[in-house]
Amino acid sequence: MDYYITLSPGLEKISKNEIEFFGGKIKEVRENRGRIFFSGDLEIIPKINYLSRTVERLNILLHREEIPNISLEDVYDRVYNIDWTEWVKEEQSFAIRPLRAGEHSFTSIDIGRVAGEALIKSYQKDKNVRLKVNLDEPDVIVRVEVIFDELIVGIDTTGDVALDKRGYRVFNHPAHLNATIASSLIYLSEWKDDEVLLDPMCGSGTIPIEGALMKRNIPIGKFRENKYGFKFIDIFGYELLDKIKKEIAENKNIYKIIGLDRNQKYLDGAKENAKNAEVLDTINFICGDATKLHERFDSVDVIIANPPYGIRMGNKRVVKKLYNEFLSSVKKIMHGSSRLIVITAEDRMFRDAIIKNNFEVKDEFNVMFGGLMTRVFYLTL
Repeated sequence: MDYYITLSPGLEKISKNEIEFFGGKIKEVRENRGRIFFSGDLEIIPKINYLSRTVERLNILLHREEIPNISLEDVYDRVYNIDWTEWVKEEQSFAIRPLRAGEHSFTSIDIGRVAGEALIKSYQKDKNVRLKVNLDEPDVIVRVEVIFDELIVGIDTTGDVALDKRGYRVFNHPAHLNATIASSLIYLSEWKDDEVLLDPMCGSGTIPIEGALMKRNIPIGKFRENKYGFKFIDIFGYELLDKIKKEIAENKNIYKIIGLDRNQKYLDGAKENAKNAEVLDTINFICGDATKLHERFDSVDVIIANPPYGIRMGNKRVVKKLYNEFLSSVKKIMHGSSRLIVITAEDRMFRDAIIKNNFEVKDEFNVMFGGLMTRVFYLTL
């Protein structure tokens, strides 16, 4: 069966590794476009939805085609010619979730209307049954996307709530990091079991919590299941998921994870989130200043940070001072094999601080985060 996932654009290489780990065979990676196409068996559906830490949504690919000067008639024809009886039961409802990118003579609303009509007519032809439409709580979600001259039609196995919404969060920082991005940065760091992981500006604790969940092999689907559910269950039932659950072996090991923030309110919220995620006992939350790390720590192996941007602090001079003092302090607690990974929208300002503090840039790349282009820096001494 063919599939495609969506994710934060820029992190495709990391998600590709996850898909291959789950047994998927990569067909195409859309670099910096947030899509990966691959094939796999049915078991990959619960594996990605229940276990993946970097993917936002998994869709079963039903049709993909380049159509120059694509029209609404093209959309209708391709959707009509799909055998929908394989995917929607007579008693089930459906909804079209359309997406359009590029210059066209029609809107995404037009795509949804035409695709919905085509699906209904196609099903009537095959089953003599008129399917019900339910835009709020459909049994089956159909993704119809027109991306420039390409048409993509798929069945959403995840649901309207993407996988970055973990389900354990009870406290929200005003600018918390997307959980799939946090996990991707942890994978990038190659953090080992016996190493210290520090988030010096942890906010509501996303990075420390995701790190603890990862090391303890606690699936993210554990917290999503009752809160958001999974759409693939409406199509395939619980059997596939139950089989995957039986293969999971969690652990209660204690890992060296530190979440530091200068705001006690955020730390209290982070502790609540960690408690809800069942990992509070392995995270040490500390109230402290990220520009004075050397006064508190002698040595740290892995540091991952999502520092404030100008848009969050209002004054770029304050951000510049923060970045310089932060890197100056970080350098004093890093050793030969230490790694520092930072994601920021103020990449020019951060690059100046890198140069000033003589860090080596091992890697850097852009990541789209909530409609904002950010840059990830992987630094060593």
